[in-house]
Amino acid sequence: MRVNWSVWKHPFILLNSVGIAGIGDFIYLIAINLLVFDMTGSATAVAGLWIIGPFVNVVTKFWTGSFIDYRSKRKIMMITYIARGVFIFCIPFSSNIMMVYFVLICISIAKAFFVPSSMTYTTQLVPKKLRKRYNSIHALTSSGAFIIGPAVAGTLILMTSIKDTLFINAGAFILAALLLLFLPDKEAFTTKAPAISLHQIKQDWTTAVQFLTAFKYVAIVYGAYLTTTIFSFAMDTQEVVFTQQVVGLSQLDYSLLISITGIGSIIGAFLLAIFTQKLSLQLLIAIGIFMQTVGYLFYAFSWSFFSIAFGFTVLGFFNAFLNAGMMTFYQNNVPTELMGRVTSILQLLQSSFQIIFVLMVGVTAEVIPLRITIILLAFGMLILAMVLIWSVSLPSKKRYFEEAT
Repeated sequence: MRVNWSVWKHPFILLNSVGIAGIGDFIYLIAINLLVFDMTGSATAVAGLWIIGPFVNVVTKFWTGSFIDYRSKRKIMMITYIARGVFIFCIPFSSNIMMVYFVLICISIAKAFFVPSSMTYTTQLVPKKLRKRYNSIHALTSSGAFIIGPAVAGTLILMTSIKDTLFINAGAFILAALLLLFLPDKEAFTTKAPAISLHQIKQDWTTAVQFLTAFKYVAIVYGAYLTTTIFSFAMDTQEVVFTQQVVGLSQLDYSLLISITGIGSIIGAFLLAIFTQKLSLQLLIAIGIFMQTVGYLFYAFSWSFFSIAFGFTVLGFFNAFLNAGMMTFYQNNVPTELMGRVTSILQLLQSSFQIIFVLMVGVTAEVIPLRITIILLAFGMLILAMVLIWSVSLPSKKRYFEEAT
């Protein structure tokens, strides 16, 4: 297939920027887990890292959309990249665990601004006819970061130290920010951005809720997708305990399983990037959510390394299909002038339920066997998958999945 580089020039630069930042995220994740465990020797302190992101989202998402939609998304992305780089650079100088947690909260705040800004800017920059392929390639870069990031982190830690790895990691985010200098701003604001106030936040919430109410189908489809991510997040937090204590695998086995999932993701995303134009959005979403659910069901009923490996391979392979399909659907149906506010509200709800589900799973696992808990979550995900598949297959809703040619 011939590629029109004049059309793909800016999307290609954006892909490189988010790809470098994605690798940086995984390097940071590995390094900070090891650093916190070295400082405290506490598994609970490490587990606390899972809660910081959702907790910060709950606190900040009330007003991030009101800030983002009236300002340059490209500049916000650049500032948040630089802020993450600076804060990561500061982590090795933190003298105690409380200072480390404070810096991590600051990093999570920067990321809370980045995600809605990135979603909106991508929609502005990438023409509608290119979005499905762009999201497919983006899924490939994300899958690659899943493998490359931990590998680079492990190599850097072995060759240098955790602190030096964090210094190098900070540079990755600065580089990601510099690449955005070569991209255009896609909006020209003619009036001064309104100040953040309770009245402005209330007004923006009302506007976003009115959109979601008017376009109930978009809200239902994307809401069902986000709910499946909440179920998968709750299951993922118990992976180590489930694989080792319930199935009886070793730490080495678990590490291999993570690698297998990453390889499955890369292969799936690579094939999707090649054949994406031959698959409709409905088919991407339906295949993606159904097969990902099948993977989690295999995982829930697994009895050996190979059965879990099969489940992880399936869900990793089809994760790219689901994400690319849903991101394209969302970008095509939510106006960019509202996207920051709508995305922030949906992520606020998502993070709130993530915290609730993680706590519920932890409490439930103390009362009933963990396998039963995981099975119930997997079947809950299956029910949601059936609802989502039914929703996207309705002939009367075909207009929501139309693509530019």
